[in-house]
Amino acid sequence: MANILILYYSRYGAVKQMAQYIARGVESVPNVEARLRTVPAVSPVSEATEPSVPDGGAPYVTLDDLKECDGLALGSPTRFGNMAAPLKYFLDTTSSLWLSGSLVNKPAAVFSSTSSLHGGQETTLMSMMVPLIHLGFVLIGIPYTEPDLNTTTSGGTPYGATHFAGPNGKNPVNAEEQRLCFALGKRVATIAVQLKK
Repeated sequence: MANILILYYSRYGAVKQMAQYIARGVESVPNVEARLRTVPAVSPVSEATEPSVPDGGAPYVTLDDLKECDGLALGSPTRFGNMAAPLKYFLDTTSSLWLSGSLVNKPAAVFSSTSSLHGGQETTLMSMMVPLIHLGFVLIGIPYTEPDLNTTTSGGTPYGATHFAGPNGKNPVNAEEQRLCFALGKRVATIAVQLKK
């Protein structure tokens, strides 16, 4: 059984919803399971701490979750065209996996949500790709053979799945975005199985 780690940070729930659609795509591939994980928020107050177990939703990720996965889907909301600090904070702790080469040749994909249509969807995806390249992952995107990529007027890029949440963050993940998330999850899982042989 192969497992795909779907690691995300979600402040208002859109990236979490995307992660769930990606998980459906992952689990549409026989003998592959999705493992949803998140990261704790980063506080500007040095005395503040998060509970060791989240109040709800996915458990917090560990380095072992990353080391043991056969593929990765990494998701973040956009923060000024960049990934959110909590996700970056976790990635900064992965030096031991970089040194050991534990993640080399595993497939990885990225996904993001923004409050404005041109609010940095693609640059956020690229910011997440940079550490993945250093860690040795094989990056994959969404090919234009996915019909929704040619017609979407909201989220969706060849670099990864995206969602337009709107200025108040209330736009639901629409049908096109759902299908692109599913396609991305299915592609990561399919390639992970092929690379694991």
